[in-house]
Amino acid sequence: MTAYNAGSGTDNDDEDDEDTSKKKTKKKTTKDSSPSSTTANEKKSKSKASMFQINGDKDSKSKKKAAKSDSDETKAEQSDDSDSEKEEKSKKKKGKGKKKKDRAPSPEIEFDNLEKFVIEPAPQGVTVKCRVTRDQRGMDKGFYPLYYIHLDNEKKTFLLAGRKRKKCATSNYLISIDSTDLSRGGENFVGKLRSNLMGTKFTVFDNALNPDRALPDMSNARQEMAGIVYETNVLGMKGPRRMTVVIPGMDKNNDRVPLRPRSDLDGLLIRHQNRRMENLIELQNKTPVWNEDSSSHVLNFNGRVTQASIKNFQIVHSKDLDYIVMQFGRIADDIFTLDYNYPMCALQAFAIALSSFDGKIACE
Repeated sequence: MTAYNAGSGTDNDDEDDEDTSKKKTKKKTTKDSSPSSTTANEKKSKSKASMFQINGDKDSKSKKKAAKSDSDETKAEQSDDSDSEKEEKSKKKKGKGKKKKDRAPSPEIEFDNLEKFVIEPAPQGVTVKCRVTRDQRGMDKGFYPLYYIHLDNEKKTFLLAGRKRKKCATSNYLISIDSTDLSRGGENFVGKLRSNLMGTKFTVFDNALNPDRALPDMSNARQEMAGIVYETNVLGMKGPRRMTVVIPGMDKNNDRVPLRPRSDLDGLLIRHQNRRMENLIELQNKTPVWNEDSSSHVLNFNGRVTQASIKNFQIVHSKDLDYIVMQFGRIADDIFTLDYNYPMCALQAFAIALSSFDGKIACE
């Protein structure tokens, strides 16, 4: 993470969300994946599921060793592939005139209901590979860009769109399953991202009602899907960002435990701050390694990231640093790759990515 791009942005604290019925259904279908590879991946992932269950307590020594080994091997420059991959590519480049595409596409993923897909955890054993694009064209979009996330496959299957709301005290991003309908009252509204005044803490909500207007039993109240905390840089020292991601835990059936606080005082971020971690999972960004040759902090993105940026990061669980829950990084000025695994969903991952775009004066 060598390039520090100070983003411009303020934060918003708008509390009102409309409870609308979003029954729009889209069908995006791709080819079936290899059964053998999928089965193998599922077996590996099931062994990791206990990390994210609220009663999970396993942390084997073998995992610690694997994590340590991984930290030794991730000496590849954060914006590039490993040295062996570079050599292999250079040989191929000499033999052929065309440069081979090195980013592996997303596994074949099939769904009938887009809204349901974006809020459900990724299938165990499957890495959902996506591409995020930022549209800054036009006068307003320089300050309020549009963001889109698609599956990184041949069809470029659309998943979500997001935009920063105007005239808000703090940063507030609306997220929709329709790229042409980004209104809060629209039937395609699926969630939002809201920050504090400093732009250091963010909360991800779904599309249900504000607690003030919900039923007494809170059954139709909005859920808090994630919290993101960026460590403040009070000394102004240069270095990679540090971030913590807090998400609801999973039950024994691998379903997300709903979190519907009655007020912000009982919200996900306050619970985390007070270390009330019941039903919560704490994740951290993987610490980059300083590389003397490139004079930069580096991570191994296995060819999925090709440009250095302060926005590049990987999210892991402390019990298994080798299991990448999510990774995000730049491949062009306004194009980024975003990959996520169980227990994260597309809405959570996209909102976390949006938080990285927002200006954080206190963190730079």
